[in-house]
Amino acid sequence: MGATLTDVARRAGVSIATASRAFGEPDRLASATRDRVLHAANELGYDSPQAATATRSFGVIVPDVANPVYATLLKAIHTQAWHGRHRTVLFDADEDRRREREQIERARKLDGMLLCSPRLPDDEVLELVGDVPVVVVNRRIDGVPCVLMDMENGPQQAVEHLAALGHTHIAYAAGPPGSWADGQRAATITKACERFGIRLTPLSHQAASIQGGRAAAAPAAASGATAVIAYNDLVALGLEAGMADLGRSCPADISIIGIDDIDMASAVNPGLTTVKMPIERCGALAVELLLQVMAGAALTETATLGSQLIVRGTTAAPSR
Repeated sequence: MGATLTDVARRAGVSIATASRAFGEPDRLASATRDRVLHAANELGYDSPQAATATRSFGVIVPDVANPVYATLLKAIHTQAWHGRHRTVLFDADEDRRREREQIERARKLDGMLLCSPRLPDDEVLELVGDVPVVVVNRRIDGVPCVLMDMENGPQQAVEHLAALGHTHIAYAAGPPGSWADGQRAATITKACERFGIRLTPLSHQAASIQGGRAAAAPAAASGATAVIAYNDLVALGLEAGMADLGRSCPADISIIGIDDIDMASAVNPGLTTVKMPIERCGALAVELLLQVMAGAALTETATLGSQLIVRGTTAAPSR
């Protein structure tokens, strides 16, 4: 079997995500880094998946196609697949585990699948997938290649930002039960609050939607917290609307931080402070890794792409 992208990354001394950019987004790399990756690829005889893999069909299973995060992810997946004229088949689980189970079984008839934020337990996912080539996106499952969006740096920055503003009590508005990302974000925020001596109030799980955020507004207000970090931007925007219904303004009465940085986050007024996640790059890299697995590469590693806090207008010092 020929060299893989992992081999190229190791030879060039870079991460697998950086090696991937050398082929998919060369303009985003410094010329010296790009040249080093391409030189390593030439030495190893590596061909990019688009050049080395015949046209394939693979399933893409997402929890909720209406969520703008998954819409952005899907667009990136389709764009990357189009370079090699590969065909993608969309499956929308609609946050239903039974439906997700059935869709994985249907996707087994294709050449491979991308599982985006699956809600089923790890052992059940592995059993359902069987020997079909698979890459998991936005969740870590041992034994299969995974592409993750960083759950530590950005959320830690969010807590640090609130601490610097003088907040001593914040709440976390949780997402759907069974969401791996929700558990990771909650754990990171909990550790960061302990580090800065901030009291943390976890709120109950809600849908990853504006309606879910509205439902979390009253408990958040009752908690006495002066700031809320939400599971995602939709929940954050719903929180802001719900707080307005309760007669509270943001950020004068309460600060709100989202996660994802969807397009709407910068368009609302005030602009939403949020943690920017590398959604597009995550989708593109997942396709590249899946093409390698479908070509016979035995990949099991996890690639993690960085996150970054974006400060806008929904955070301020707490009112006295």
